[in-house]
Amino acid sequence: MSFRWRQDGWLGGTRWLCSPNQGARPAGATVSLVVLHNISLPPGEFGGDAIERFFLNRLDAAAHPYFATIAGLQVSAHFLVRRDGRAVQFVACDRRAWHAGRSSWRGRENCNDWSVGIELEGDDDSPFAPEQYRVLWRLLGALRRRYPVTAVAGHSDVAPGRKTDPGPHFDWAGLAARFPGLALPAEVSGEPVDRLG
Repeated sequence: MSFRWRQDGWLGGTRWLCSPNQGARPAGATVSLVVLHNISLPPGEFGGDAIERFFLNRLDAAAHPYFATIAGLQVSAHFLVRRDGRAVQFVACDRRAWHAGRSSWRGRENCNDWSVGIELEGDDDSPFAPEQYRVLWRLLGALRRRYPVTAVAGHSDVAPGRKTDPGPHFDWAGLAARFPGLALPAEVSGEPVDRLG
């Protein structure tokens, strides 16, 4: 299935589940950054509907001990790419999702204001599936056709010391080869490492 944009920033070819955890972007904010994350709920377990429930504020705190520690959080991402390559969209890309938290990229604060967040179902200990990369490359291509995206970073790059995702198994070299010219984390691009953002 091909990805096609609607006027309001929803992407056809994805499953739509509208998260309440979103807001308007600040006036004049332009999407120029994509932030990559990983998520598994419960941690280290794949499948099920817990991630969707979490982003929709419907997570059952009693269903797993870990869920009780996060059930009150209000977070979202624009997209989730499941292990089998299915893509779910929670927030229109013209709007602000709540994915990066306190963050900075190359001296610019509040990455949620000017970024799109993509969650890959996974964790720091497991390689991502080939199907996930195939869909991620298509998503990045679609985002670059609609928005002036100039950079892709990991959550660990915009929130160093606080976050570790997308983790050590992410294929940054593959991303760089497919999207030359994008600004990438210093460890990938060969620039001096500045962990202060």
